[in-house]
Amino acid sequence: MKIRHSIAGLIAGAVLGSGVAMAADSDTDRSNPEAFVKDSAITTKVKAKLTADHMSSLARIHVDTDKEGVVWLSGTVESQTVAANAVQIAKSTEGVRSVHSDIKVEKED
Repeated sequence: MKIRHSIAGLIAGAVLGSGVAMAADSDTDRSNPEAFVKDSAITTKVKAKLTADHMSSLARIHVDTDKEGVVWLSGTVESQTVAANAVQIAKSTEGVRSVHSDIKVEKED
């Protein structure tokens, strides 16, 4: 009888242990819910401002925010003017401490 309980315990531990290991998240911002919500709010504000600007290429810009309020922009646009506009929009957003741009300008025809 003790062997059955031991085996059942080992099986349950193996099943639950693997589930916990798979649930681990490498995103360190999420370990602090308050910081993650703040980061998400800043990202959402920047995206909303870019969308409100009505420039079609701004929709191809990816926005990410780290836990210090630094916004990272990436993607492609059709001109340097559009890229500069995106950076300026991000910089003017509440909560943004700085902006890093990896935006690429597509070759203009």
